[in-house]
Amino acid sequence: MNLCRITPPEQTCCFTGHRRIQPSQVEEINKRLNIVIDSLYKEGVRHFRCGGALGFDSLAALAVIRSKREHSDIRLILILPCIDQTHGWSRVDERIYERIRESADEVVYTATEYSRQNMLLRDRALVDGCGICVAYMNSASGGTGYTVRYAVRSGLRVLNLGKSAIPTFATV
Repeated sequence: MNLCRITPPEQTCCFTGHRRIQPSQVEEINKRLNIVIDSLYKEGVRHFRCGGALGFDSLAALAVIRSKREHSDIRLILILPCIDQTHGWSRVDERIYERIRESADEVVYTATEYSRQNMLLRDRALVDGCGICVAYMNSASGGTGYTVRYAVRSGLRVLNLGKSAIPTFATV
């Protein structure tokens, strides 16, 4: 199911990753994201999809927003599971989310209400139509593991920034 404007898979990337990230890891993850986004841009990727969750999703979306300053043809597409996704979030996290949402070129909601099923629907919609999945995965459980497995089954090239200090393209 592709809910977004159809773009060539080789020009489209999705991000998935853990919600909980140690504060001491944020700087290194940001460095890796900047390197990867720049490399993907050089390969012709222009469309970057994020799921709008806390943690890696937010870091990835903010990195894309920063990259748009240098490359005006980059597009940030948010694929959100429901309208009330931020229910229960802190005010700080809600403000970051709103900044990201306002900076997005396209916002797609896969459902209106929160449910576990709608989160999985969002995860699949992130992957569908993409050529590459950039992950931050240190554990194969949860939504990140589900999304990476779906990406691999769908034939995407997967880059896991959570495994090594230097990002390398590999299928997980």
